[in-house]
Amino acid sequence: MIICVPTMGEKGLQEQVGEHFGRVPTYTLFDTENNSVRTIENTTLHTGGAGYAPDMLAKEGVNVMLCGGMGRRAIELFEQHGIMAYVGAKGTVEQTLQMHREGELTPATSETACAQHAFRGEGHGDGHRHGNC
Repeated sequence: MIICVPTMGEKGLQEQVGEHFGRVPTYTLFDTENNSVRTIENTTLHTGGAGYAPDMLAKEGVNVMLCGGMGRRAIELFEQHGIMAYVGAKGTVEQTLQMHREGELTPATSETACAQHAFRGEGHGDGHRHGNC
């Protein structure tokens, strides 16, 4: 199983979780089969590229997304790809993986969606901070 965490750089398990999963510079992928870690660049629309994060991550074989928070449309896109998303992640990738193992993260649903995480730019004004909703 491949678990994805949105991150701020390339420090692997010691990297900080990004506040907004779609706008982070990188994604850290943890493969539970062999305990390997790799980092990929975010090349989606939010960073000047093309496509949406759920589409890109599905192509990378991601099964689970662990993030601080996300909006309803993103949850729907992850569901369409069969990727389970969880919210409440914070700290480092290592801390987030531990929180997931201990059942401390909440499944992302329409009830747990962040109102300020909108689709197609709505609610993403300059300087807007998302935090962990």
